[in-house]
Amino acid sequence: MTDLFSQIQYYMGFTFVQRALIAGILISLCAALLGVSLVLKRYSMIGDGLSHVGFGATAIAAVLNLADASLYVSIPIVVISAFFLLRINENTKIKGDAAIGIISSGALAVGTVIISFTNGLNTDVCNYLFGSPLTMTKTDVYLSVALSIVVLLLYVIFYNKIFAVTFDESFMKATGLRANLYNTVIAVLTAVTIVLGMKVMGALLISALIIFPAVSSMRVCKSFLAVTISSAVIAVVCFIIGLTVSCVYVSPAGYTLPTGATIVIINIAVFLLLCVIKKIKTMEKR
Repeated sequence: MTDLFSQIQYYMGFTFVQRALIAGILISLCAALLGVSLVLKRYSMIGDGLSHVGFGATAIAAVLNLADASLYVSIPIVVISAFFLLRINENTKIKGDAAIGIISSGALAVGTVIISFTNGLNTDVCNYLFGSPLTMTKTDVYLSVALSIVVLLLYVIFYNKIFAVTFDESFMKATGLRANLYNTVIAVLTAVTIVLGMKVMGALLISALIIFPAVSSMRVCKSFLAVTISSAVIAVVCFIIGLTVSCVYVSPAGYTLPTGATIVIINIAVFLLLCVIKKIKTMEKR
């Protein structure tokens, strides 16, 4: 046990691990808070769709030799895509998962084709697909921290409206409140969080950061506030454990664990554990 703590202390002394920890905690927090509303509105896969758009934007940045500034390219494109996704869902016969599927598959295809005109699927692109928080630069961390704080502040400011539009959008419209505006706020905050989270979890795994903490907390909590708080706690704890395990563990053959995938597996373990706890409590009541 002493050796384990010594290893953890050793790895936490590295600057790149500290960067990943700070940015990852804030991004996990943002994703978890927004994930509660998205899951309850049955719109949780928006994260998957927008992350694929982010991959396409990253490919464009690579072609334009702007790989170091990919976040600046990706954020406006993904935000615009979030607006477009809302318009498709509201104004056409293409609803929900179909709209997300159209945008996500199209963006992924465009990104793959664009990448084929450069150096192919190199290490940088694979990091965006599967996540690599330990490769975050100082600029990435500064931008992630700044935008995460903005997302958290806006979430707190609009908390009551987000609660209302999550549970009864029709009533909100009937009382004259601008439900579409607050749906847009949720979509934009989600888009920003997705782009930031791509560095941490990758385009293929970022939706797990939105879905798992929310569905896990719903196993044991009933009220919206309780679910929101517990979701945030679960997301942060799972990220810290996942990052620590991926840094410390080395197989006998010398292989290490991918950080993004390890974080998802920890989230799955917590979800299964809470499902078992809920099942036991239900059986005791009977």
